Amino acid sequence: MDKNMLAGLEGLPEEDKARMSAMIDHLQLRDSLRMYNSLVERCFNDCVDNFTRKTLQKQEETCVVRCAEKFLKHSMRVGLRFAELNSQAATQD
Repeated sequence: MDKNMLAGLEGLPEEDKARMSAMIDHLQLRDSLRMYNSLVERCFNDCVDNFTRKTLQKQEETCVVRCAEKFLKHSMRVGLRFAELNSQAATQD
């Protein structure tokens, strides 16, 4: 976890800092798993439509790769924009 995330907790006892750190780690893991599950569900539903074979057909595989790339690029852009807005809000205070 980024040490800057706990910078606002300077006055807390070490036990509380450890608890907050564990909570933040748990929330980050949960959010990562949600994003992964959302990616898998969305790309599977959009791209896979033939269940006659155990493997993906070429067009399904290409669709899944493109879908995953778009999803990850979008998530990255949203994260960057959120960081920009968060930084602007911090400088205005």
